[in-house]
Amino acid sequence: MTAGSRSSLPCLCPSCFRCRHGTEQSVTAPRAPAPRPWPSRTDSDSDTEGEAAGREAEMDFLRNFFSQTLGLGTQKERLLDDLTLEGVTRYMQSERCRRVICLVGAGISTSAGIPDFRSPSTGLYANLEKYHLPYPEAIFEIGYFKKHPEPFFALAKELYPGQFKPTVCHYFIRLLKEKGLLLRCYTQNIDTLERVAGLEPEDLVEAHGTFYTSHCISPLCRREYPLSWMKEKIFSEVTPKCEKCHSVVKPDIVFFGENLPARFFSCMQSDFLKVDLLIIMGTSLQVQPFASLISKAPLSTPRLLINKEKTGQTDPFLGMMMGLGGGMDFDSKKAYRDVAWLGDCDQGCLALADLLGWKKELEDLVRKEHAHIDAQAGSGAPNPSTSTSASPSKSPPPAKEEARTKEGEKPQ
Repeated sequence: MTAGSRSSLPCLCPSCFRCRHGTEQSVTAPRAPAPRPWPSRTDSDSDTEGEAAGREAEMDFLRNFFSQTLGLGTQKERLLDDLTLEGVTRYMQSERCRRVICLVGAGISTSAGIPDFRSPSTGLYANLEKYHLPYPEAIFEIGYFKKHPEPFFALAKELYPGQFKPTVCHYFIRLLKEKGLLLRCYTQNIDTLERVAGLEPEDLVEAHGTFYTSHCISPLCRREYPLSWMKEKIFSEVTPKCEKCHSVVKPDIVFFGENLPARFFSCMQSDFLKVDLLIIMGTSLQVQPFASLISKAPLSTPRLLINKEKTGQTDPFLGMMMGLGGGMDFDSKKAYRDVAWLGDCDQGCLALADLLGWKKELEDLVRKEHAHIDAQAGSGAPNPSTSTSASPSKSPPPAKEEARTKEGEKPQ
């Protein structure tokens, strides 16, 4: 993914279909991709708006460079009395912490039974031989999909939303909402489990899209279809075709070579000016521009990482030159705001909830909501993630968006 700036580099994400960072042990990255052309604009104002966006990106780069790399014009106030989970807890209980942003990746969903991508024996990439792909990542590359959609839809049947329950992490985020602390949840996942857990669309920025809606891929049509329509096609093992023009219909998830939702960038510009705490869970922060979000918050804003391993640690100068932000600092003598809790994401959320005095409330919420989902499944009632209208609707072409790429991976 790129943020629209020509200085951005390809990212390391293995797939827009479902980002699997932070959920598995370190493995060797696939071969690097060939350079991708920048996405074309189709509207008449593209040149003017593109130039303006480029100028803004350059100014943003310079501001961040001088503030984060050289330390000019900055105020790095230390708000945590201790760089531990206990220190974060005391800060969350203070009057200074009123707006929390969660940045989440695949690590919050693996305990729901959704497999990761990179694990050597159990990951999806290790089990795609039956699709006879030129390389595993091709199944999530938009160019390959347009020519050969069948492998993707066969895999989608195995991973379809509505077959899994939200995890402790998802319900911890909902609890933040109920406590009046959640400003926004930015998710890399497309499994819709945040919605199933009770977050509203306004609470979410689904950075890599969602299965919730689908569109005809023809730019002249773009007819919209609901989740229930797509589900019926996928489970019938029929390649979804538009009822109007007979082109392939694709879920609104972001493949490599596609654009990120415009909402990602509009919310980012306003949310990170006022955030008091970042909670980052289940992601290796290798996908751009999602990974750069950690550098968008004010320099005093504490950042808590709940993950299996430390991540986001880039050299400040190199990170800025590569467009990756200033990076996180957990261990140096200059560390003042970053805290890492290493382990299973669900356990990390339980530990934080325990310190906040919310543990029983969280456990009760998980039990109640899982029982409700089980009851719905038993009665045949629609799953919260699939209860949309069954009739297709005409949708206008999407607003101008920014492109997403990956770093150090084979093209997909």
